[in-house]
Amino acid sequence: MATRIPRAALRPSLFVAASYLRRGTTMSHSTPPDVIRNIERIDPELVARAAQYPSSILADVAGRRGALSSRIAPLAPGMRLAGPALTVEVRPGDNLMIHAAMAIAKPGDVLVIDGKGDDTSALMGEIMVSQCMAIGIAGIVVYGAVRDTEAIRALGFPLYATGANPNGPTKQVPGRINWPIAVAGVTVRPGDLVVGDADGIVIVEPVKVPAVLDAARQKLADETARIEGIRSGAQLRPAWLDAALRKAGVLAEGETL
Repeated sequence: MATRIPRAALRPSLFVAASYLRRGTTMSHSTPPDVIRNIERIDPELVARAAQYPSSILADVAGRRGALSSRIAPLAPGMRLAGPALTVEVRPGDNLMIHAAMAIAKPGDVLVIDGKGDDTSALMGEIMVSQCMAIGIAGIVVYGAVRDTEAIRALGFPLYATGANPNGPTKQVPGRINWPIAVAGVTVRPGDLVVGDADGIVIVEPVKVPAVLDAARQKLADETARIEGIRSGAQLRPAWLDAALRKAGVLAEGETL
């Protein structure tokens, strides 16, 4: 016969847990909630500076990392966006948490939505985009499909997605807001700088933004001078080419093209 353990002998934590379970009560714990309402946002002055640079310049000086897959593209080539990321994780085909994110978003935020790359139904359309415009959201990046694309193009609101699908979403599956997400192979954290143009989207960690912007200013000046040299005929090949070929073993030491 099994020996009955006296209640007093149980560890307090186990006794409390058992009591909660018997009462059907959820225990409190230290894990952050699924919806994190407050995040640290990047200085708007830095966002304004970043918006002046092409995404290609920022991606290059950021170490050629942070650029999202080319599957995620703007609905129209002229669309541009810049702002801090408000991250949203949803289950494929369900947009409940996007509605929740819109309810807590601040003007200037960029919604970055991990829809798992699913293209079988749209996560957003004209109605939700109109609401985002009214809130003052700076743009939307969706790792998934959208719809009402002609209407959204007419609105001129910057929306990036993997494609379009007329199927509508469900609104019933839980997810997370302002947790780190994975979008097309790139980790995006709440508050990260998001910059997008016709080439695509690049993500920059906030701590790196000042240095990236300084490097972007110099790189843009260098590339502008290079283009001017090409167009004037003064520099029809890169000054670094011979040295790079020698380093790669294509040319012998001292040899030139």
